[in-house]
Amino acid sequence: MAHTFLIRRVRFSATHRYRRPDWSEERNRRAFGSAVDAHGHDFEVEVVVGGPVDPETGFLVDLAALDEVLRAHVVDPLDQQDLTTAVPEFRSGGKLPTTENLAFWIWEELESRIPGTAVLDRVRVFESGDLGSEYRG
Repeated sequence: MAHTFLIRRVRFSATHRYRRPDWSEERNRRAFGSAVDAHGHDFEVEVVVGGPVDPETGFLVDLAALDEVLRAHVVDPLDQQDLTTAVPEFRSGGKLPTTENLAFWIWEELESRIPGTAVLDRVRVFESGDLGSEYRG
């Protein structure tokens, strides 16, 4: 059976900062530079789902249903937020709100929520045009 992939992109704007609470100010500044201070990005998230194309509809996934999942579990919780406090794993200080950790968090939010028979293949998060991260579960 043929396996096809569909790519959907969503965008949101948010701030974040890199700071380990168990490190001194000097060590944080050495490790993270000016990123210890809150700063914003226009994030782009690319979600790739895969599976067989439905022979009757010609679609891999119900796009409206996928869009609703992305809106409810990515865009709405993160848009215009401080990722350092909006995401529980970042708020607790256990993980820093890097693009790498954000890609993993988004994967966890989406993996079991992809509609129909499609499966999540990868999540890519870009915080700028030349910096991003990809996670494949």
